[in-house]
Amino acid sequence: MLIMNPIAFDIFGLSIRWYGILIAMGMMIGILLANFTCKLKNLDYDEFLNIVLISFPVAIIGARAYYVIFEFDQYKDNLIQVFNIRQGGLAIHGGIIFGMITAFIYTRYKKESLLRYTDVAAPSIIIAQAIGRWGNFFNSEAHGGPVTQGFISKFPGFVQRGMLIDGVYYHPTFLYESIWNVMVCLVLLYLLTKSLKKGTVFFTYIGLYSVGRFFIEGLRTDSLMFAGIRVAQLISLTGVLMWIIFIVINHKKRHSYY
Repeated sequence: MLIMNPIAFDIFGLSIRWYGILIAMGMMIGILLANFTCKLKNLDYDEFLNIVLISFPVAIIGARAYYVIFEFDQYKDNLIQVFNIRQGGLAIHGGIIFGMITAFIYTRYKKESLLRYTDVAAPSIIIAQAIGRWGNFFNSEAHGGPVTQGFISKFPGFVQRGMLIDGVYYHPTFLYESIWNVMVCLVLLYLLTKSLKKGTVFFTYIGLYSVGRFFIEGLRTDSLMFAGIRVAQLISLTGVLMWIIFIVINHKKRHSYY
C-alpha cells in the first residue's frame, strides 16, 4: 500500500502535485537567496534575474530531455507522455547542463562574466535541489533499496510512513541528498564571504555535490543506466575531476579575483 499522497490539493478538477509545488518553492527560495549573494559580491541582481528567466525554462526542458533519452523505452509507445512531468522524471544533471549552456550564451552576448554570476547562483541552485528532492518523497521515487524496520525506525515517523511502499521499507535516499545539499549550501555561502578567484564557488558546488551524489546514487534502485553503468555516478566522477582541474589551473593564475 502506498502511504504518501503525491497530490496536495485540487483546483477545478486539476490535481496540484507536491512535486510541482516543491520545485516552485525551491526556485523562489533560491531567487530570494540570490538577492543576498548578489549584494555580497556587488553584482546586478536584475541582471541575475534576467539570466534565471532565460535559463530556467531551458533547464527544465534539458532535465526532461536528459531523463527521456535514458528511459526512452517507457515513452516510445506513447510519446505524448514525454511532456508529462507532473509525476517526476527530471534529471538534475540535464538541467544543469542545459541551463549553463543558456547562461553562457546570454552572458557572452551581454559581455558579462559567466563565472561571477554562477558563483552567486551556486548556493541558490543547491538549496533548490535540496527542497526539490522532497518532491521525490511525495512521489515515492528516487529511493534506495529495502531496509529493515529497525533501520528505518531511526527516522521521523512521517519519513518511515513515506518509505513504506507495498509493505517494504526503503532507504530514504531523497533525505540523504537533501541534507547533503543543505550542508554544501552552507559551505558555498561561507566561501562567498572570502576573496576567491572567479569560479571557485561554482566549481566547489559541482565538486561537493558530485561527491555526495556519487555515493547516494549507489544506494538508489531507479538509476539511469548506460552500458551497465549508473549515469549519475559517471557524471559525478566527471564533476569531481572538473573541480580538481579548475583548482589546479587557477592556482597558477594571478588576476582572476573579484
